[in-house]
Amino acid sequence: MTARRFTCLLLVLLSCQKFAFLIAHTTNQADKLYDFIKSRKSKNPLHAEPWAELDQAVDKDYSPVYVGDQYGLMEADKIDALPGQPEGVNFNQYSGYVTIDPEAGRALFYYFVESPENSSTNPLVLWLNGGPGCSSLGYGAMEELGPFRVNRDGKTLFRNDYAWNNVANVIFLESPAGVGFSYSNTSSDISNTGDKSTAEDSYTFLVNWLERFPQYKNRDFYVTGESYAGHYVPQLAYTILLKNKNTNQMVINLKGIAIGNAWIDDNTGNKGIYEYYWTHALNSDETNSGINKYCDFLTGNFSSACYDYQNQGDVERGEIYIYNIYAPFCNPSAPEPPSPGSIQDFDPCSSNYVDSYLNLPEVQKALRTINTTWSSCSFVGWTDSPSTILPTIKQLIDSGIRLWVYSGDVDGRVPITSSRHSINTFKLPVETAWRPWYSSNEVGGYVVGYKGLVLITVRGAGHTVPSYQPERALTMISSFLNGTLPPS
Repeated sequence: MTARRFTCLLLVLLSCQKFAFLIAHTTNQADKLYDFIKSRKSKNPLHAEPWAELDQAVDKDYSPVYVGDQYGLMEADKIDALPGQPEGVNFNQYSGYVTIDPEAGRALFYYFVESPENSSTNPLVLWLNGGPGCSSLGYGAMEELGPFRVNRDGKTLFRNDYAWNNVANVIFLESPAGVGFSYSNTSSDISNTGDKSTAEDSYTFLVNWLERFPQYKNRDFYVTGESYAGHYVPQLAYTILLKNKNTNQMVINLKGIAIGNAWIDDNTGNKGIYEYYWTHALNSDETNSGINKYCDFLTGNFSSACYDYQNQGDVERGEIYIYNIYAPFCNPSAPEPPSPGSIQDFDPCSSNYVDSYLNLPEVQKALRTINTTWSSCSFVGWTDSPSTILPTIKQLIDSGIRLWVYSGDVDGRVPITSSRHSINTFKLPVETAWRPWYSSNEVGGYVVGYKGLVLITVRGAGHTVPSYQPERALTMISSFLNGTLPPS
């Protein structure tokens, strides 16, 4: 795996008379997470300031977040049609910018798709990709759960029959500023961001977006995401619940969160990675024994011998696509797949097609973006990141909102073993015993219901679950939104 290479260029965007940052493309979302995890293996890992207590008294001096004039912007954001979209599109699409801080010139880009049916009653779902620094438009919308995928030509789209907007109205948010089409005119917004500011900006986005789309103000609302969004999603949910307590701010009707292959705790996460390697025949017995002997995953105090054995474990697994250990790498010279693409057979070169598509001038014009070079992952200077999100998740459990942790079971970067070790630290009572669940008369995965939390696996899915198992992912998220476990 190549090392992370970042460049940061300041552009003068004459067309809109704003400054924005063109950020160098890195490999992908999971590589960004891998680099981030490795950076923590220093003597001075990053830590965030403690989050406020949910049960604290209402802040009488609370100043509501910025809300700009949203009148007429919903209609202005409506997309007539995306270039190359297939015939028969029967749902509304919107995209645009929501200003977060007018003084700093900071704005976040969103893409929103309504349900083809029952859009007036279906819930509202926000999707966040991780990194940190990767695009929810490029990954979530165009490669995973969105209504379209990009064909090999990089110019045309085909339908995703298992898109999540079949059961919900879905917002894809590029966050924080500096990611994708989101921008800031203030350089420090890009070089000095982190978990706390990302949660605050995402909350400000939601308040303003709901003013722009007032018909959704009282709709059941859910936050979902994957990878480093294991930080983003719980922290945003926590922020919403905290600020809902203030009577001079809009109340957001948050009902629950779902996080997939989510990095939520450094110690149990790393323990689970190397355990997964060994149990899936990717490591030797000797390396596994050395890791168990020299790595103290309880305290996170790792000796040099521990690092040596972990490095050996990374070497032993060889050059495989660790985000789906049974999937091939992208091979641009391979025979072309059927055209249009197949939603059932995920093309490992999909990111290349998305990159080409979102940089077409006609696509950026249809989306009404700033004139820039879009990339799937960007450099953002991360200044705060707690080594664990488990205390925040525990507070969300205590709050009573719905909380699901799901895991594609062939992901080796944030494997199911990591999620299980993390959740087991809570020692929650089991309410529904471990069992298989079904989709189209096949085992779709396995599920266990704890008091306040559900753990669910998706069989045959990698790090980006809806990419590899779109039908099973739709069955899963439908059950989550309905508040029921998947069919047995």
